[in-house]
This record gives sequence, C-alpha cells and structure tokens, in this order.
Amino acid sequence: MDLETIQDPGFVRDCSQQELTQLAQDIRQFLIEELSVTGGHLGPNLGVVELTLMLHSLYQSPKDKIIWDVGHQAYVHKILTGRAGQFDQLRKYQGLCGFPKRDESEHDVWETGHSSTSLSAAMGMATARDLKGDDNHVVAVIGDGALTGGMALEALNHIGHEQKNVTVILNDNEMSIAPNVGALHNVLARLRTAGHYHKAKEELEYLIKRIPAFGGRLAATAERVKDSLKYLLVSGIFFEEMGFTYFGPVDGHDLDDLNGNISYAKKTEGPTLIHVITKKGKGYAPAENDAKGTWHGLGPYKIESGEVVKKPGPPSYSGVFSETLKKITDQDDRIVALTAAMPGGTKLDQYAKAYPERMFDVGIAEQHATTMAGGLATQGMKPVFAVYSTFLQRAYDQLVHDVCRQNLNVFFAIDRAGLVGADGETHQGVFDIAYLRHLPNMKILMPKDENELQHMIYTAVQYDDGPIAVRYPRGNGLGIKMDEELKQLPIGKWNVLREGSDLCILTFGTMIPVAEEAAEQLAASGISARVVNANSAKPLDEAMLREIANSKMPILTLEEAAVQGSFGSAVLEFFHDDGFHDVVVDRIGIPDRYIEHGGVPELYEEIGLTPERVAEQAGKMKPRQKKRA
Repeated sequence: MDLETIQDPGFVRDCSQQELTQLAQDIRQFLIEELSVTGGHLGPNLGVVELTLMLHSLYQSPKDKIIWDVGHQAYVHKILTGRAGQFDQLRKYQGLCGFPKRDESEHDVWETGHSSTSLSAAMGMATARDLKGDDNHVVAVIGDGALTGGMALEALNHIGHEQKNVTVILNDNEMSIAPNVGALHNVLARLRTAGHYHKAKEELEYLIKRIPAFGGRLAATAERVKDSLKYLLVSGIFFEEMGFTYFGPVDGHDLDDLNGNISYAKKTEGPTLIHVITKKGKGYAPAENDAKGTWHGLGPYKIESGEVVKKPGPPSYSGVFSETLKKITDQDDRIVALTAAMPGGTKLDQYAKAYPERMFDVGIAEQHATTMAGGLATQGMKPVFAVYSTFLQRAYDQLVHDVCRQNLNVFFAIDRAGLVGADGETHQGVFDIAYLRHLPNMKILMPKDENELQHMIYTAVQYDDGPIAVRYPRGNGLGIKMDEELKQLPIGKWNVLREGSDLCILTFGTMIPVAEEAAEQLAASGISARVVNANSAKPLDEAMLREIANSKMPILTLEEAAVQGSFGSAVLEFFHDDGFHDVVVDRIGIPDRYIEHGGVPELYEEIGLTPERVAEQAGKMKPRQKKRA
C-alpha cells in the first residue's frame, strides 16, 4: 500500500486481518527505510505497529481520544493520520515533529515528550467528557518504563478511586531507553509469565457458581474461596487492587489477541488496563537484538548492516563528564552517582563499569533522585546527579525544599543544556539558569569547552558549601588539548578572552565562539569589543562588573538560555541593586517562546544567536553610550 495516500485512519476499520497484516509489514518497511536517512525513534515504533493499527481499527479518532505517553512510539499513529508524506522531513527544521503535536493534526490530542503524563491527561479528558455528557472513549498508551514514574502512579491511584471509564494500554516491551529498574518492573515480569489472567478468572468464577449455594454462609465461603484462588492462580494482582479490570498479558503482535481484549475492555464499565507484550524493534534484526538502547533513538544508519553512521570527532561533553568523574572517584570515596533512567545518555553507564556499587539508576524518578541525593549528602557523601536540563525541571520542588533549603552538598551535572535540536520544544534545555539562579545557596557554572568542563567537575566535587550545578551542552567538545592534571577553579571569577575598550560582551559556553567572531566583525568596523567568559551565572563576578561599569562601557549579554530571568537578567539586577543606574545593558538569548525542532545552526539563525546579529546589536550600543555621556 502507498502509505502517502492515507489521509484518515478510518479506513482501517474496514480492513480484513490479512489486509492489516500486510499493512503492518508495509509500515515497518517504510519506517526502516525512512529513518535510515533521517534518524529517529525506530525501536519503539517498530514495536507498536499492530497495537496502533488495532487502536485505530476499534476506536474512532479524534472523537475517541488516543493519548501517547512520552511520544517516542507515535510515528505509526502519524502515518495512519495522513502524515507519511512528511517523513523525509522528520525532526528537521520546520518539518514533521518527532512527538505528538496538536497543531499538526486533530488526531494528536495530547502533546508530550516527557514520560508518565498520559494517565493524568486521560483522567482530565475523561472527567471533562462525563461533565459534558459526551460518550467518547479515552485510551492512554503508556510503556512499562513510563509507568514507574511517580506521576503515572498518582494518576493510576486517582483513576482507580474515581472508577472513570478509562482504558490504559500498558505497552510492556521490557525495555525503555535503559533497562527498567524497581519493584514494579518485577511485578510486570511475574504478570508476563502468569498466563491469561482474565480467562483464568472467568473459568474460576464459572466453577464457583456451580457450587450449590445452600444459604448465605456457603455463598460467603464461596466468595472467600474465589478470592483466595485468585491470589493463588495469579502471581500479580496489583492492578486489580488499584481498581482496574486487568486484561492480559496480550500478545502485542497478534491482531486477534489484541482485537479480542481491546473489544472486551471497551464493553467493561470502569477503568480497564490491557497488558500488551511487545518486542521493541520488531521486524528489524539489529533493533530487535539491541541490548544497549542504541536503536531506541538514533541518527542515520545503513539498513543492510545495521551500522549506525557516526561522524568522527572530539569526545562528547557527556563522555568528558563521565571520564572525569571516574578519575576523581579513584581518589574520593564519598562520590555516589545517580541517574533517572538515562545511564547511556549521561554516559554514567561507562562510570558504572568502573564503580558499579557507586552508580544508582532510580528509574524515571527525577524527584526521588534529587531528594535521595539530599539524603546522601546529609551523611557526608558527595552525590552527583547527572540529568538532562529538561528533565531536572520535573524535580523543582525537591530542588527548592529538600536540597537548597537545607544547603546540602549535592552536585547537579546538567547535561543537554541549551538547544538540543531534533527533539524540539520538550527537550530544549534553556530554562535551567532561570529556574536555578534564584534559589538560595545554589551555584551555577558553565564551561567554555571540554577542558574547562573537566576542571569544573573537579571543582564541583571539591565544593562543600551547598548545592552546585555545572551545565554543559549536548554533542562533542571543540577538540582542544586536555590538561592532564585537574585543578580547582575559583567560583565566581570570570576571565577576559579578548581585550576591548568600546563595549563588553559577557557570555559563556557555546556562545563564546559566536561572541569572538562577532568581535572580529566589530573590529573590522573600528569597534573594540571585549569578550568575557562569564563561566559562573551564580555567583556573578561582581568585581569585574563594577570595573566594567566604571569604565562606562556598554554591555551585551549573550546566552543560549531563556533571556527572561536568566544570566542577562542577573546582570541587570546587579547593576540596579548596586546603584549603577546609568549602565547600558542589552541582552540576547532565547526569546520568550518554545523553540521547535530543527538543526541547531538553523535554530541559531531563526532566533538570532549568530555572530552577525551580535555584531549588529553591539554596533548600535557604542553610539548610544556616547549620546548618554
């Protein structure tokens, strides 16, 4: 079938099983071919082809609400809802988003990119449906990894209590981005091997009903026997006790099995949970046999060999972090490393090979990881929580209440700070400075390159006066020479990279090369621009700021972070509070909107983080300062 001719998913309701089987094969081949060029989340989508087909066959989207958790597995849904023709632009600038997106299609009823949100959204939609008197179905698809998130468990608890008509599809592929951890994972493992629970329960109830009921006492006894046998026959009864009618386990690649169980669940009053067992990467051997999480989300690859196309280059910032932490741990037995289900992305999987007893993967539980780190710190340990900037947002109250309030010595290694590109709005790490710098006791450092990063890692481990964060970008370093010996850096002391007398550019991290090139362009116009590596957003280098203010130089702050409330705002606040009311300060950063997916250079162009824009803005400041003088 030509998938690009699909406009609406309704056609699958008229397909025979043979036609659906062929369509599943066509979709898998399409995904394997298209993603070999663009990259993307291949493994999760190959695993849900039959499930997605059956959902659109049995439900009427968009009247019925199909909600995808995380969104890694929504490509098949996008194909069936008329977007196959856009896959050559998947995750590219102004192209098809890699996650569900409401303004892309009426069938995308919930936007996501972070895990464990679908059940709460489903509860909200089901409640609205009931209040309005509508009759649509609400279905949430959540993975076994996402189900470990605290928010998902909170929603399960509420849905079960309220007894709303919500269907939860538990897509159990035994593998999220990293191997699942925790007791709930073990519960699911027992359920996978327990046999078809719903069938066993029906047979049990049939046998019980055949017991002659001579009076209430025997009837009550029969009910107790039924409950006892239920626990005996079924190794995990967790979801039933939460108030859900449990169906499963169901073969997620068997259309008949899916059809029967989903159809039965549709007729059942109250919340239902269908436990679907799928194979991540189904239909493509390299993805099926993936034990490292490589095929969860990746760049281009060679279809025939499964070889991932990688460009040689300097070590990644994440790799430098991990290697440096290993080196320090050799000399410091206080260190404990934490990750929230991202050992591969943060490169703590490499650290764990050297120190398996000192690395803890807590699952999708950033809140727990943050407070656990605080608990470790109270006992004299040095916890290092490696976390993506966008995911640390999920632990905001724990940052405020548990760590900063108690001034605990927790080191936050903030990965993917700044724009991350293809994953788009949900993953851009541009808010961390703004949500961290106003927290009392917090320190925030930012390296200009991989060499400065290794020294900052060492500095943060040695720092024993409260919480400290080191934020660093996604991708590879600059390829500069690395110092062999680690050294402690003075916190809150900036350094001048280029002298200048007409104006000053304060910047850090990935924007330093931009500022330096802008300074070259300004020099060609006769303007002398000083470039400062402002590698500490908190504390500021107050002595340097006073020196600049007294020199009457205008200041341009440049940052790959939200311009509102971030580093530039801190500079403005300092001058106001310190009485320097005539200092001219302009700011360039991420504007007050969410930045969509695309290549980082293209995004820089769109929002003005370029040498040309910086030079243009800075060039306007010198005359303005002369006029004010």
